[in-house]
Amino acid sequence: VYFASRDDLSPVKLNLSGGSYRSEEGKPLVLQAVRRAEQQLANDMSRDKEYLPLDGLAEFNKLSAKLILGDDSSAMKENRVVTIQCLSGTGSLRIGAEFLAKHNQERVIFVSNPTWGNHPNIFSLAGFSVEYYRYYDPKTRGLDFKGMLEDLGAAPSGAIVVLQACAHNPTGVDPTLKQWEQIRQVVRSKSLLPFFDNAYQGFASGDLESDAQAVRMFVNDGGECLIAQSFAKNMGLYGERIGALTIVCTSEDVVRKVKSQLLLVVRPMYLSPPIHGASIVTTILKNSNMYNDWTVELKGMANRIFSMRKQLNEALQARGTPGDWSHIIKQIGMFSFTGLNEKQVRFIAKEYHIYMNYDGRVSIAGLSSKTVSQLADAINAAVTRMA
Repeated sequence: VYFASRDDLSPVKLNLSGGSYRSEEGKPLVLQAVRRAEQQLANDMSRDKEYLPLDGLAEFNKLSAKLILGDDSSAMKENRVVTIQCLSGTGSLRIGAEFLAKHNQERVIFVSNPTWGNHPNIFSLAGFSVEYYRYYDPKTRGLDFKGMLEDLGAAPSGAIVVLQACAHNPTGVDPTLKQWEQIRQVVRSKSLLPFFDNAYQGFASGDLESDAQAVRMFVNDGGECLIAQSFAKNMGLYGERIGALTIVCTSEDVVRKVKSQLLLVVRPMYLSPPIHGASIVTTILKNSNMYNDWTVELKGMANRIFSMRKQLNEALQARGTPGDWSHIIKQIGMFSFTGLNEKQVRFIAKEYHIYMNYDGRVSIAGLSSKTVSQLADAINAAVTRMA
């Protein structure tokens, strides 16, 4: 899809396949909090470019764990948490996968159907057998909750299950808190090991605390879990590749053992993580003014995505597009599973020069008020002609 879009010479082409936020002008957005942090770092003549330790910037690790686990996390107070800096969310998943491949007895890992396209690659490369649990119901364009619970309940004891903390990619469909509690009960009763992919904290609802509730529900029960964390989306630090892997253990003694084994994974892979992105995140998280400004900007991005959903739904209704498109405003996060099939998606690319994933996933975060109309025209034509 990327190359097809790149090679399209049309002046009105639009690529809505990627997971990158765009401004109303269709441009990449650098947050003002990030610019202020970078300026502060640039003015600090005491900074150097020495290697970081294998586990990364210590202050970054502490603040990252606190962001997802909460100020009053009992796991952190009891020293049951180990966090290491990684190369964004993908790198965090990759380190976690290698660690589990060496130390988890069960060799199967369950991911949602559908899931982010890179999940199967990451875990297969580490040597796991990747299985799927039901998640998305194409009829309702919502959650297949019953199927999800049945599949998790049938998983072998000790298996790993990948759960997306919020703003599920690619569907935009999240469980409710009540449903999360039921999921937690099944996961714990079956002795499954939850591995959270936390790529969108604050980007789903616009509230960092709200988007962390599912993870904290699992952490607060005292059990083990892994959390892959990314600052690509919520701070717009895509190219800095900054993230963290947090593992919540049962005791402080286990933490020491886990950390030593994590470093044995890191050392031959990339040795030491980069310093700049970690320094930006740390500067923002530890400065109350910058932190507050960041949360305002984050809320603004989330609100604009909500607005794009509403505008697209209204534009489709105004055109009399066949079908019910209310799922666009019910879903959450950067993406919407539109319900378009591959034939319709290819038609839209050919006739309207709009590119999206062949499964019908579209990046709502990549829309603007101007391009909403362009997309609505294309969807209306595709559905009308190819129902």
